[in-house]
Amino acid sequence: MQIITVEELKARLDAGEKLNLIDCREPGEYAEFNIGAKLIPLGQIQAMQIDEIENLKEEEVLIHCRSGKRSMVACMFLETLGFKNTKNVEGGVLAWQEKFGK
Repeated sequence: MQIITVEELKARLDAGEKLNLIDCREPGEYAEFNIGAKLIPLGQIQAMQIDEIENLKEEEVLIHCRSGKRSMVACMFLETLGFKNTKNVEGGVLAWQEKFGK
């Protein structure tokens, strides 16, 4: 697992890069605020219900949550399932909102 900052993530999004961005928060949190990531809650990842991203094992997968803790767990878990390039968004949505607002 590597780390990516919210600044790096925003720069890549602003540049129009197609990213495999996953939000591992709960649906209620996602509904309140999200940055356009695919929602796959941590519990679903831990239950190995990841058919929709199974084809990304060789690709870069960026994962964020509220603060960076759940996404770190998600990265580590996906690595045990064979994902080779996971990146945890440092500070999560809290860091994003602090830097860029809602």
